[in-house]
Amino acid sequence: IPPTNPLTSPNRSEIWSYGLRNPWRFSVDRQTGDLYIGDVGEGAREEIDVATAASGGGKGLNYGWSVYQGTLCGGSPAQCNQPNFTLPALEYSHANGCCVIGGYVYRGSAMPGLKGAYFFGDHCDGWIHSFRFESGQVTAETVWRGLATGGGITSFGEDARGELYVLMDQGRVCRIVS
Repeated sequence: IPPTNPLTSPNRSEIWSYGLRNPWRFSVDRQTGDLYIGDVGEGAREEIDVATAASGGGKGLNYGWSVYQGTLCGGSPAQCNQPNFTLPALEYSHANGCCVIGGYVYRGSAMPGLKGAYFFGDHCDGWIHSFRFESGQVTAETVWRGLATGGGITSFGEDARGELYVLMDQGRVCRIVS
């Protein structure tokens, strides 16, 4: 356990950050060191959390679960008005999917115009989206209709060259290409 861990205590010194419900794929941008987390919601929202390396990479952050689900507060007004929660960079409702699958920031060379875009998907609906995280904001959110799988996305992967792959629950592995 690193001595710089902000939550060291005799009982839980392994905790770096907290308030996540069910993170389904963490990744670190190989160029910036920024941390991306796909966090599966409960009954209403799915979210992507981003912790930049410049801000400490998530050190000591509370992402709000179980008071918050995305930006929806399910707690009391006193719980909801606490300034210590870190809200997601991006969220979507269960009207648009039901289980976020975190991915990777593209750093390959086959699609130079997409360098810096974070790719993620939804297990139930099988869509793939991307966005860029710039100056603390989501920009250039894109729906990749040509990459829709119809469901069953279980993970993303990247190779040594930074090219991206999507994995499906029936054992298919597909490389994302332009």
